[in-house]
Amino acid sequence: MKTTPFTEKHLALGAKMAEFAGFNMPISYTGINEEHAVVRKNAGVFDVSHMGEFILKGPNALALIQQLTSNDASKLTAGKVQYSCIPNKEGGIIDDLLVYCVEENNVYMLVVNAGNIDKDWNWFSSHNKQGVEMHNVSAKTALLAVQGPNATKILQSLTEMDLLNLKYYTFVKGKFAGVDNVLISATGYTGAGGVEIYFEDKDKDADLIWEAIFSAGASQGIKPIGLGARDTLRLEMGFCLYGNDIDDTTSPIEAGLGWITKFTKEFTSKEIFEKQKTEGITKQLVGFEMIDKGIARNHYEIYNAAEEVIGHVTSGTQSPSLGKAIGMGYVNKAHAIIGTEISISIRNNYLKAKVVKIPFE
Repeated sequence: MKTTPFTEKHLALGAKMAEFAGFNMPISYTGINEEHAVVRKNAGVFDVSHMGEFILKGPNALALIQQLTSNDASKLTAGKVQYSCIPNKEGGIIDDLLVYCVEENNVYMLVVNAGNIDKDWNWFSSHNKQGVEMHNVSAKTALLAVQGPNATKILQSLTEMDLLNLKYYTFVKGKFAGVDNVLISATGYTGAGGVEIYFEDKDKDADLIWEAIFSAGASQGIKPIGLGARDTLRLEMGFCLYGNDIDDTTSPIEAGLGWITKFTKEFTSKEIFEKQKTEGITKQLVGFEMIDKGIARNHYEIYNAAEEVIGHVTSGTQSPSLGKAIGMGYVNKAHAIIGTEISISIRNNYLKAKVVKIPFE
């Protein structure tokens, strides 16, 4: 398994470790529920250095991004970030990603999922016919997500960059904890606020930045957080997880991601998505909460009142914040209406649930 620059830190802290996307990653330290609450109420630090980062440079960099992603990256100006996806030719999703505009019309950073680094890189490389300068900097880039309502208050003492007023989906670059060229963005996948911190010279700076963050937040109760709580936090917000809620067989229209699918430009599978938007879809990703006691898990089948299969679960958990079992899954369009009662097959029992709006509440 691969490691991150913080692996020894996790081990020393007694983290429960497991393989994730080929990396030895911390799943939890003191327990998912406790860590979840820390992020929702205060601030927690996630090691997400397993994520992939590509730098695209040159006068044709934007054109390549426009061709291969669903959102309209031409709207980005320097210092802004955009959520998007990479469609395949069959109307599915190769990956979801963040697009950072470092220098308008010239330099961009793409942040992709760890398990898709090679797939995404090969896709962009195979379509790069206009000489875009591409650099896969994943292996040398470290990434910490400091999430929670108190995250920027804790981190502000470590930099002169204005983190307290950093707008959602924007970024700044400068000195942080004495380290130059650190990129800090108001992004993250928890819905709790906070920032993500990128730096490249991880061999030299990882320990310094880690210790600075925890020293600055020690008196305010900052804690390390594992990927288990990251999953429960994103699910409460209804955020899609690649490989569960979206994949090569699901379209952004089916997944409720029409807002990142812009038809003002030409891009892969545009015609398929336009047809789905015009003529309608047969399946739709929905949120649900359990009525009967039980937790729905990925791949469990979803049934209607006549005990006919109408879909399947993609994500499910016991929500630490809400105190109830929630989940997401694809169902036939007719059963996607808010309030519709459905059943989930859990251990050969049909347990009742109902379709609800997301984010969950």
